[in-house]
Amino acid sequence: MPYWLVKQEPEAYSWATFAQEGRTAWTGVRNFQARNNLRQMKKGDLVLFYHSVSEKQVVGLARVAREAYPDPTATEGDWSCVDLVPAKALNQPVGLDAIKADAKLKDLPLLKQSRLSVMPLAQPAFERLLELGRTTAP
Repeated sequence: MPYWLVKQEPEAYSWATFAQEGRTAWTGVRNFQARNNLRQMKKGDLVLFYHSVSEKQVVGLARVAREAYPDPTATEGDWSCVDLVPAKALNQPVGLDAIKADAKLKDLPLLKQSRLSVMPLAQPAFERLLELGRTTAP
């Protein structure tokens, strides 16, 4: 099963809002690489939710509920979105400093392509992030 990480500014759309709503269309992605990553997501894939900019930490775990479809917020271009549902909050948020300090995460796309908003994760990295977050996969 592929694993993913999505980034969002908590001031724009937080984990708490996502958890309260129970489902969201992950719209507004306007980067080709991130769009292509959305298109590779499959129903049931696990997705880590990262609060970017102000908090810089992994805070939750979600699941893909609907595979890629045309982004309804796009007024031009060929953009896609997926639907996500929250699975659980991490027991311990995993901050960027902890990620950078962990040798097992040195190749994490989050560190290599910091502006990319949707990225794949290798299984060992995904599992390590859950371990640091004191959380088990559902």
